[in-house]
Amino acid sequence: MLHSRVIVIIGGTKGLGLSAARACIAQGAAVVVVGRNAEQAEEAQLQLGNRCRALASDATDPATAPAAIRVALDAFGAFHGLYHVAGGSGRRFGDGPLHEITDEGWDQTLNLNLRSLFLSNRAAVRQFLKQGDGGSVLNMGSVLATSPSPRHFATHAYAAAKSAIVGFTRTCAAYYAPKNIRFNVLAPALVETDMARRAAGDTVIQHFIHTKQPLDGGRIGQADDLDAAAVYFLSQASRFCTGQVLAVDGGWSVSEGQLHESVPVGSE
Repeated sequence: MLHSRVIVIIGGTKGLGLSAARACIAQGAAVVVVGRNAEQAEEAQLQLGNRCRALASDATDPATAPAAIRVALDAFGAFHGLYHVAGGSGRRFGDGPLHEITDEGWDQTLNLNLRSLFLSNRAAVRQFLKQGDGGSVLNMGSVLATSPSPRHFATHAYAAAKSAIVGFTRTCAAYYAPKNIRFNVLAPALVETDMARRAAGDTVIQHFIHTKQPLDGGRIGQADDLDAAAVYFLSQASRFCTGQVLAVDGGWSVSEGQLHESVPVGSE
């Protein structure tokens, strides 16, 4: 599905991004993956082989995405798609319920999740306009943007950032559709990544997820659960699709989820 296509994945050296990079290469693409950690970038390069270039750089730096796109052009001679995965929890900075969010928690969470995405999307669309033959942008959202979980996942700055990603993506999709530049969003629920380690290791949350994500026996998602959808949106198979938000969530957004009443509301 991605034969001869060149994809840049911001946040592609671990977790969801690394899994997507493997899937893209398996479908015929060349990829440039970017992550903050130099050791993880080096490991990704070793794992993904000669159809990959891995960079260590911070997604919140305005120079990062343009540099990754230049590497794609120099190494592989083209640039067809951007997958922005970079982001994460701001809990360690002070994200949480609104009355508890610190100024740093708000700023850092939006910087990590929204500013980084704005920068990569801007760099991609500038290059697509220069090339004149369209392209695909896929952004990482979250079901928490539209389907909150107040007891176990009360991080309101994160939810605000992910909600903003939907609005940003859809308005860009509308504006750039005449240029054949497509923008779409993947919205996962709880997936087993570094960011989800707190939740994945909590037995109460595990019981909740069993009913909140009831597909496939009721489980936490795995990174490769999103791969087929990512390949679709980055390929020409989705050439008539823009401005869409696809929840790959194990049923989260259509399921109640059973709470254990012994746990007080608002507990973290």
